[in-house]
Amino acid sequence: MSSIPNLVRREIVETAKTLVVKIGTNVLSRDDDTLDDSRFDALAAQVDHVRRTGRQVVLVSSGAIGSGIGLLGLKKRPDDLPHLQAAAAVGQAHLIRRYDDCLHEYGYRAAQLLLTANDFRHRGRYLNVRNTIQTLFEYNAIPIINENDTVSVQEIKFGDNDKLAALVTNLLEQPLLVILSVIDGLYNGDPADPASRLIPLVERWDESLLALATATRSTRGTGGMQSKLEAARNSTAVGENVIIANGRNPRVLEQVLAGEEVGTLFLARGESIPAWKRWIGYSLPPRGRYVLDDGARKAIEQRGRSLLSIGITAVDGEFTKGEVVSLVDNHGIEFARGLTNYGAHDARRIAGKRTEQIPEILGTVPYDEVIHCDNLVVTS
Repeated sequence: MSSIPNLVRREIVETAKTLVVKIGTNVLSRDDDTLDDSRFDALAAQVDHVRRTGRQVVLVSSGAIGSGIGLLGLKKRPDDLPHLQAAAAVGQAHLIRRYDDCLHEYGYRAAQLLLTANDFRHRGRYLNVRNTIQTLFEYNAIPIINENDTVSVQEIKFGDNDKLAALVTNLLEQPLLVILSVIDGLYNGDPADPASRLIPLVERWDESLLALATATRSTRGTGGMQSKLEAARNSTAVGENVIIANGRNPRVLEQVLAGEEVGTLFLARGESIPAWKRWIGYSLPPRGRYVLDDGARKAIEQRGRSLLSIGITAVDGEFTKGEVVSLVDNHGIEFARGLTNYGAHDARRIAGKRTEQIPEILGTVPYDEVIHCDNLVVTS
């Protein structure tokens, strides 16, 4: 083992105040879809170890649907939404009870937070989630977060808990995101191929990394290595570090805290960005998009300027004032997101026009900027 990666790991761990630990369904389950009590016991012991170092722990746990499948005696994962939601309703109760039982042995209580994407779209609800987590820390409780699968529909789903874990990480101060799967980390080939090797450190994000993983999902979970890499990309983009490791290792969190070379470490890209801009850039799906000319893109991307109407060549989608829109170049490639001061109807009317022409077109000029730089985040 190289001593340099270990030094980097130890430095990262020393600065982390909270571990956000995402746990996949397969980490917690046996092959018959029932929950494996030994995994919960090992996890509770590791949570206690982390807490004794003075750090907080947030668990983003899958397993509700998988648990429900086992409890209901289903032969496979349902294909339709009502049966998936029924399995989640049965499984979630069992899942949180098991967490509470094993954590209580160490003096903690499990606190259940069931979220949908709407909890991150609305600024007030977003802040309420953060405040609830912070308050739970005061009471020696361990937040157990999951998507509210019993009510989620396509419009308000996260897609998988890897994305949810990345969003939760954005809420917290000086976090370290640890994504636990059933493989040791990111490999340079198929993990089943003996010739493939684990990649211990990713210093600089490259989109070609996504080619090392397929979008294949497990029979019980909803994610895969590709979704984990996307979560790592989004978290490192806002200045956070991420580790993907094997959750079936009963000492994995202890090894992470010891700075051992376990799993794959993805280093943060640049400095952490403010919470307000994290919310704009990485917590909300865009409602539409502005296509910009090259001059507008350079002004925003290189000089930190606001978006003016003259730089817009096209407006796609239907949205209202105050919603998040994507900024793309003339090839359709996104490079920024922001909160628009104009709805889609008015934006189309003023696109390509100078600011002084807006009163003639709209009868008023409520804003000089279509998106002010304070409400704009470069994502490229």
